[in-house]
Amino acid sequence: MPSLKDLKNRIASVKSTQKITKAMQMVAAAKLRRAQEAAEAARPYAERMGNVLTALGAAYAGRQDAPALLAGNGRDQVHLLVVATGERGLAGGFNSSIARLARETALRLVGEGKTVKILTVGRKGNDILKRTLGDKIIETISFRDVRQIGYVNAAQVGEKVLAMYAAGEFDVATLFYARFKSVISQIPTAQQLIPAKFDGDAGAVDTLNYEYEPDEEAILADLLPRNISVQVFRALLENNASFFGAQMSAMDNATRNAGDMIKKLTLSYNRQRQAQITKELIEIISGAEAL
Repeated sequence: MPSLKDLKNRIASVKSTQKITKAMQMVAAAKLRRAQEAAEAARPYAERMGNVLTALGAAYAGRQDAPALLAGNGRDQVHLLVVATGERGLAGGFNSSIARLARETALRLVGEGKTVKILTVGRKGNDILKRTLGDKIIETISFRDVRQIGYVNAAQVGEKVLAMYAAGEFDVATLFYARFKSVISQIPTAQQLIPAKFDGDAGAVDTLNYEYEPDEEAILADLLPRNISVQVFRALLENNASFFGAQMSAMDNATRNAGDMIKKLTLSYNRQRQAQITKELIEIISGAEAL
């Protein structure tokens, strides 16, 4: 049984931890609103670009001269998994849920006889995946020292992916990230980047009578490479909002748990203190009666 001094020190330690978790919760809540607004503002642009590319790409359906980024290279052997996670932890299951989806996909592809390469964006993704898939990780891009994620950071990842594809290092590229839904809900998402695969509705664009200048081929040649960076940028913004939402929720739970632990330790301290006082009183009374 711990002594009164041990209990007192532990209560003080838990109170200090509670102050830290409460402060982290408040900081995450303050940053969440701006990150959420940025993520929601990027969605219409990325979705609209997907719609336009879907409409333009429909003209190349089944054609041999379709752009490589749109139709692929005809192979499906080497897969590149771009796993975007956070740079820090203490955010509940945010990082581990993304890494779990990527790991399950990688193991499934390996089981099918495919070759898997992993490009991690964020330090935590590398830390988690290297335990079981360390030999598949080819590079880690970290933005730990970047104060605010911008398009230039996404372009760095996009250019890396495009350079690898141009060099013939992979056939299919898939991006993994967490889509922000609410403070308590972040959805791990896998999005195929190369060959381009869009969830948009081409009919939303085709119903309007657009005349493209220059022609569709020139527009696709410019938009398809840019779309890689746009989708990565969207994923980074979604991850940023998801991270702060998950951290806010995790720190709130930690603060509540610390409060419960303080109550239990305080109760144990008072009971043990009362028992010690009672024991001392009995000893004094017994000594007095013996005299």
